[in-house]
Amino acid sequence: MKILLVEDDVLLSTALFELLSANRYTIDIASNGQAGLELALSTEYELILLDWLIPKLDGITLCRQLRSQGYCKSILLLTGKNSNADIVAGLDAGADDYVIKPFDPEALLARIRSLLRRNGAISSSTLTWGNLSLDPSA
Repeated sequence: MKILLVEDDVLLSTALFELLSANRYTIDIASNGQAGLELALSTEYELILLDWLIPKLDGITLCRQLRSQGYCKSILLLTGKNSNADIVAGLDAGADDYVIKPFDPEALLARIRSLLRRNGAISSSTLTWGNLSLDPSA
């Protein structure tokens, strides 16, 4: 699964890169909104992790631009803005989910898996061999 991370905080980008890579995701990183927009439109991603407060083009504007151009993959806002008004603004701009920093890594991974399932990016985990079927999640 290929994920675009749009985040200007180098330490957080590095930590997220390591977390997501360890969970078998392929990550591209953009450190500003303009670079994020260009990557999102030129490369196919299953999910975008998007900070709100980024240089050149803020996350909300980037989200709106992508949605206005028909971008339909999941966008998860990952931000320190935590008021109800901010959450509403982020979701109304087109984000599919909203995670407030600081966040629990396992909860973030669960939200990512949830969004990927909704997109159909993650298929059933049922393993089949002949007449034998195993659902590891059950």
